[in-house]
Amino acid sequence: MEEKLDFSLPEKNPRGSLAGPLAGLLLAAVAILTAANTYILTTQRDAAELAVSPGLSASQAKQLATKLSQRDLHEQAAAVWAEYLQSPNLSPQDRAHALFQIGLLYEKAGRYGQAIEHFYRSEMAAPLEELASQINTHIKSCFEQRGAFSALRYELMDRTSVDKTATAGQTVVAEIGPEKITDADLDAMIENAVENQLAPMTPFMTAEQAAQEKQGMLSRFKTPQTRLQFLQSRLAEEVLYRQALTESLPDKPRVKQLLTDVSRGVLSSQLMNEQLAAKISITETDVQTFYEANKSQYIAPATARISHILLDGHQKALDAIGRAKSGEGFAELAKAISQDSTTKDYGGAIDADLVRGRYIPVIGDANGLEEAIFAAKPGEVLPEPYQSDKGWHVVQLRELTEARQRTFDEVRQDVMMTLMERKRQDVQQQFIK
Repeated sequence: MEEKLDFSLPEKNPRGSLAGPLAGLLLAAVAILTAANTYILTTQRDAAELAVSPGLSASQAKQLATKLSQRDLHEQAAAVWAEYLQSPNLSPQDRAHALFQIGLLYEKAGRYGQAIEHFYRSEMAAPLEELASQINTHIKSCFEQRGAFSALRYELMDRTSVDKTATAGQTVVAEIGPEKITDADLDAMIENAVENQLAPMTPFMTAEQAAQEKQGMLSRFKTPQTRLQFLQSRLAEEVLYRQALTESLPDKPRVKQLLTDVSRGVLSSQLMNEQLAAKISITETDVQTFYEANKSQYIAPATARISHILLDGHQKALDAIGRAKSGEGFAELAKAISQDSTTKDYGGAIDADLVRGRYIPVIGDANGLEEAIFAAKPGEVLPEPYQSDKGWHVVQLRELTEARQRTFDEVRQDVMMTLMERKRQDVQQQFIK
């Protein structure tokens, strides 16, 4: 017969009897039995729930992912597609399609790095012709949205290369000890430098403005000369930095204080930018209006290209002028008699532009020379030699470009930076007050 538990309390016994201790023991036993029964019932219920709640089937997972995506729950939909990929009997084609869908969902969610990863995974799962062009388009879009223009360039090079075994951007351009710096590394360094330069102004720009400004600044590093200059500067900086670490400079009190001051300045500036960003809005119309009102600030000065022959005496210079005037070719004459080893082999040609009002490349300060150059005509050899601290110079004007108004497109980036800095200062003063 089933035993019944009596949960009723016994009547209170007189003080001193054994009923009190026995009642306590009885209550403790009841509590233990109750807890044990509760645990058993709970465990049985959980097991039953597990038994009746298996994982979604492949078709159910696809339906759920589609529904979540339609509700703009893109990351949740991507997670369901990831569950779908755990199905044991998926073909490579099915896996490729699922990975592509995950890439699309991450792209919609603004997680462009994860999107690119899954587009790559889709290609690796199965190279499907029906997805190829779509993957190309979406990868390009993701790199653009991230502002990773250098990475995008190499991505496009890889995808359009005839030799698919060659990896774009892997040409070594420099080495520091055992470390190698490739074309792609250099581009990444340039892009990081541009981003750092733009960082103080980025909070005040729209995403489109920031991307446009970044592209404009990157365009300055397209030529081999500018890339080489940047690389040389960074290499020198890196070598000095490593030497400073070797000599334990960061541990010196004065250097520690400098690092603290720099850190304080960077952090306060960053906080100020974030505080002010919501208070500053600059439109394309603002930039155009500022340019029109300040055109005089955007004049390209006159420039000249010259060649010279360096000699160590005034009379020698006069004789050289006479020979040039009598018909001898200036370049041949420079190669024959010039004492400037840097330009002699190039017929005396100075490669850098001479900008009116600035230092004369190679020659330096020579009283009256700049005025004479800009008063001459292209091809003319100046009738008098000019003296610098290097000697006497016979000069020929090769090209002359007159001063001109720079167009809005040429200076748009400079105008934007100037306008932003002015507005930033105005709002900053209001913020401080």
